[in-house]
Amino acid sequence: MLDKNGIARTIARELKDGYYVNLGIGIPTLVANFIPQGMEVQLQSENGLLGMGPFPWEGSEDPDLINAGKQTITTLPGSSFFDSAMSFGMIRSGKVDLTVLGAMEVAQNGDIANWKIPGKMVKGMGGAMDLVASARNIVVAMQHVNKAGESKLLPRCTLPITGLACVRKVVTELGVFGFDQEGFVLLERAPGVTCDYIRDKTWGHLSSTGLEPEIQWA
Repeated sequence: MLDKNGIARTIARELKDGYYVNLGIGIPTLVANFIPQGMEVQLQSENGLLGMGPFPWEGSEDPDLINAGKQTITTLPGSSFFDSAMSFGMIRSGKVDLTVLGAMEVAQNGDIANWKIPGKMVKGMGGAMDLVASARNIVVAMQHVNKAGESKLLPRCTLPITGLACVRKVVTELGVFGFDQEGFVLLERAPGVTCDYIRDKTWGHLSSTGLEPEIQWA
């Protein structure tokens, strides 16, 4: 299975030179550490930063430099700071080429739920609803099952919806999943994980040939 860094490293293959990318809270923030060498990618944080770099080394953190998840970060030469109005103006005007989000649930038609659990305290929806409504490409990074061992890839979301039919790809510790008209499509398996195991942990409809390659990194 993939650990969190493995999920982020797999998603980093979606990056392209010149992309403007928004990384959500949690696993998505780790993608900043796996940008291919020589590739120019501008990372945008909705709390008002364009040009975010990788996480700082221990001992070199600047408490004034944080991302939307309140994690300390670094900035790259030429980075810029601005207010929330400017930040969400970028998002709503379609300037973001790729958005990587965490999720509580993803439905087999591409619906996503990631902002609220009824009866529980959640920090807030953040920019998720603006991002799913405006981003050109949305990739979800999440664990395949919840703490109770229940699948998070479902026939339909049971939690309040963030966005409808907007997710293009899902990456979990078990593999990489796309979508077709019937539901989830297994594109790649995590090393050592069988198709049967993935089917057992996926409650939504899952299409596969049984011969999907294991995830490889260049």
